[in-house]
Amino acid sequence: MNRIARLAVPLTALTLAAVGCSPAGTDAGSSGAGGKKEITFLTFETPNLDAAYWDAAIARAEAKVPGLKVKKLVAPSTDRTGYAKQLLASGQFPDVMISVSPVGFAESGQMAPWTDKELAQYTFPHSNPIGGKVYQLPYNTQPTPLVYYSKKLFAEADITAPPRTYQELLDDSAKLKSKGIDPFVVGGGGKDTFASSYLWTALVGTDVYKQTPDWMAQRRAGKVAFNDAGFKGATDKFVQLVKKGYVDKAGLSRDYANTEKAFLGGKGAMYPMGTWFATAGDKSAMKDDIGVFAFPTDDGSLSVPSYTGGGMSVSAKSKNLKEAKEFALAFQQDKANLDAVVKSDGAIIAMKGYTPPAGMGPVYDATVKVYDAAVQAKGVTNAFLVETGDDALLPGLVEKSYALAQDVIAGRKDADAATKALDEDWKKAATQ
Repeated sequence: MNRIARLAVPLTALTLAAVGCSPAGTDAGSSGAGGKKEITFLTFETPNLDAAYWDAAIARAEAKVPGLKVKKLVAPSTDRTGYAKQLLASGQFPDVMISVSPVGFAESGQMAPWTDKELAQYTFPHSNPIGGKVYQLPYNTQPTPLVYYSKKLFAEADITAPPRTYQELLDDSAKLKSKGIDPFVVGGGGKDTFASSYLWTALVGTDVYKQTPDWMAQRRAGKVAFNDAGFKGATDKFVQLVKKGYVDKAGLSRDYANTEKAFLGGKGAMYPMGTWFATAGDKSAMKDDIGVFAFPTDDGSLSVPSYTGGGMSVSAKSKNLKEAKEFALAFQQDKANLDAVVKSDGAIIAMKGYTPPAGMGPVYDATVKVYDAAVQAKGVTNAFLVETGDDALLPGLVEKSYALAQDVIAGRKDADAATKALDEDWKKAATQ
C-alpha cells in the first residue's frame, strides 16, 4: 500500500530551527568522490520496494545525469514526511525526496516548484497545486476507492452483475444481507483509521464533488459548509448504510492487513479500497473471483475519486538544484522504475505514452478498465480525505475525519452531528 503521508502542522518552527544549519546537499555535500556533484535522495524501503530495487533504480537514473553522485537516505518508518521534517530541523533536508507531502515545506520555501515544461510528460500536470504551483511530480494515479467484490458471494445472493445505480447497490446489499452475507467489509483498527473512511469518500465523490468539482475550494473561501444540505446528504447515505446493517462494524477493530485478509477470506461481499489492493488480489487464491466497479451514482453515471501524485520533490535550497531536478525527472520517467511500482503497488501511471508491463493479473486489469472508462466519461473527481495542496482539508482535519467516520460506523453520530463536528473542527483549524 502506498499512501501519501500528510504534514499535519505548519513548518515555521522547523524552519527556524534550521536557520544557520547547512542543508544536506549544500556546501557540505555538493561534491562527491572524483569531483562529482553529490545530492541526497530520501526514499523508503518495503518488502516489495526493497534496497535492491532502490539501488538499481537510483543507478539507472544517476547514469542519465553525467557527473552526478547520489547518496541514498532511507526513512526509518513509513512516515516519510515526518522524517523529512526531522531532517529539515537538523539542517539535513534532502536534495530529492519521493512520496513526501509538500504541504508546509512548499509554503515555507523549502521545495522548488516544477515548471510546465518539466511537467509536460504528465497526464495531469497540475494535480495538487499549492498556491497554484506543483511541488511533487504527479506520476501515480490511485482511484480511492473502487469497490472490489466477490463474484461467488454475489452469485449466492442471485446478483448477476455489479450495481450501476445507488438504488441497485441498496437492493443488492439487501439481497446479500438476506443470505447472511455482510455486504461491506471495512477496517479502521489500530493505526489504520483511514480504512474506516472510504464509504464516506466514495459518497462525497458521487454526490458532492461530481456536481461541484471545486467544492473544497469553495469551503476554503467560506462559500459552503459541511453541514449544508449537499454534503450532509452524502454523509447521511453513509449513516443509512450502517443503520441498515450493510457495514460490518467488526471492521473497526481490524487493522489494514486484517481487513484485507477478511475480504480475501470471504467475510463479506464488497470491499471499498484503493487500487493498491489489486496487487494483493492478484496474488491471492481468489484472484479469478474478484470483480471491481465504481461506487454507483444515483443516475448510473461514472464517478471515480482519485488522487494523482506521489512522485519526486526537490529542495529549493539545494546547491545542485539543476542536477537534482534532472535526476528526479530521469528517475520518474524510467520505465523499469515505473514497472516495478505497477507490479508491487497496483499503480496507474499518469504519464503520456506509458504502458504497463505485460502479464499483470486479472484484478489489476479490471481495475484499470474501470478507471479508463471513468476518464473517458469525464467521471474522475478528487477524493475526499485524500486531497493535498489547495484542494485539501485544513491541517489536522483528515485525522479528525477518520475519527468521525468511525463514530458513524459505531453508531455514535448521525449525519447532522458528524458534519457539524467537522465544521467546528474546521473553524478551530482556521484560527491556528
